[in-house]
Amino acid sequence: MFKQITFKFKNDVTRIEFWVVTGCIIAALILSIFDIIRNNQIAANNMIQAGQQAVTPALLSATLMPILFSYLVTFIIYLLLCFYLTPAFEGDGGTALNGSLLIFIFIALSYLVGIISIYFAALLALKILFIYFNRNRQNGESALYYEASLLTASWILITIGLLYVSTPVMLHFYILYDVAAAMVLYLYAVHVLLPNEKLKNKNIIYYFFRMFLLAALSSLAVYLICLSFKGGSGLSRPAAIFVLVIDIGDAENIAWLVFLNFLTQLFIVMPLARTTYKRRNAKKDEEIKTLKTELGQSDANLNFLKSQINPHFLFNALNTLYGTALQENAERTGEGIQKLGDMMRFMLEENVRDRILLSRDIDYLKNYILLQKLRTSASSSIIIETQIEDYQGALMITPMLLIPFVENAFKHGISLQNPSHIKVTLQTDGNTLYFDVHNSIHIRHDNDPEKGQSGIGLDNVKQRLALLYPNRHDLVIRENAKEFFIHLTVQLDII
Repeated sequence: MFKQITFKFKNDVTRIEFWVVTGCIIAALILSIFDIIRNNQIAANNMIQAGQQAVTPALLSATLMPILFSYLVTFIIYLLLCFYLTPAFEGDGGTALNGSLLIFIFIALSYLVGIISIYFAALLALKILFIYFNRNRQNGESALYYEASLLTASWILITIGLLYVSTPVMLHFYILYDVAAAMVLYLYAVHVLLPNEKLKNKNIIYYFFRMFLLAALSSLAVYLICLSFKGGSGLSRPAAIFVLVIDIGDAENIAWLVFLNFLTQLFIVMPLARTTYKRRNAKKDEEIKTLKTELGQSDANLNFLKSQINPHFLFNALNTLYGTALQENAERTGEGIQKLGDMMRFMLEENVRDRILLSRDIDYLKNYILLQKLRTSASSSIIIETQIEDYQGALMITPMLLIPFVENAFKHGISLQNPSHIKVTLQTDGNTLYFDVHNSIHIRHDNDPEKGQSGIGLDNVKQRLALLYPNRHDLVIRENAKEFFIHLTVQLDII
């Protein structure tokens, strides 16, 4: 379960924090050892003066071992928080978070039995809160682990705070035991019991029966724990360092704790868990409804945009072919017709798909450029450069995503009367596509029927990029009086 622990620092701040905390633990350990040795030496001198036998090395070792064990456990917990819990909470969750519950249980038990000092317990609780607030908030499936971390840290800090406040003794133990039991039952009810199939039909009787039994079991557990600490098992420890330093008291106090625990589970935890679960489900249903609505609108927009694309490019291709036919009536015309046939076949068969192989879209792009070259080949003042990678991999792309940029370049960048240039570059690196188009700009004559018409090409592709590649693309468009430049980077999917 803890196989994914990797001892790597994600940044310099984490590295500095690790060494500062490690130094504090080592310094505290050394000071504790010196303090124990000094106290034992004073006790030995007093016993010698009183004519009694001095403290033996065995007794000194027995005193040091619990302290060494305490700091060792503290350091192990800190390592788990740094190198296991932090990456799990900041990542995508999954099985990596399964071990976090065991970590919280281990921390709570170590704190309860007094293995961890209250100073380091407070620091560990603050570390858990820091991890919680820096979690991956997009990972909704890990809500159980996130809530467990928040509740565990809050419980530790509250119980420590009560040690420094003048409050009734029973309140201390109510928070220490009953609230801890309530936290466990709340998490179980919200994340395990209520999502159960039997409760999907809102079977309140089944829920109440299960919660009643669990409340009884948790009360029994609290009773057994209180019995184990009856008489104040922590009295032998320094009152300023460890938690369990107050005598739980007689059987009457224990009975009150058990009774209050049972009432807390039934009248606070049970309704609170059900209300929380219903509220979250209502929020999820609303989010699903909103997503479905947005998805429907996106599909409608995409279908509409695709219906605009096909005739747009068909007319451009036909105009190109018509211009070629006027120039000569031979091989160039036949080649133009062949390229146009390939383009029409692409639009009829593959343009209707959501995604196609990048190699097929590149083929269409090349056919379009070759068709345009036929129209402009007679003019030596027109320079068309292409550096298009001959890609044959498994990347997928939305069809007709790149052609609007090239079409726009030929539409506004070519003039049969003035020097013109177009450069198209396409390459891939992993799953990233890099696409550049650089062209000259010519002012259209007043009698040009397309003057003042920007067309739908660029607006179309911007909408499609926003809908289909959100947060996965970067489009840069620059323009001056003579040149137009676009740079597109897209993170594509692999088949």
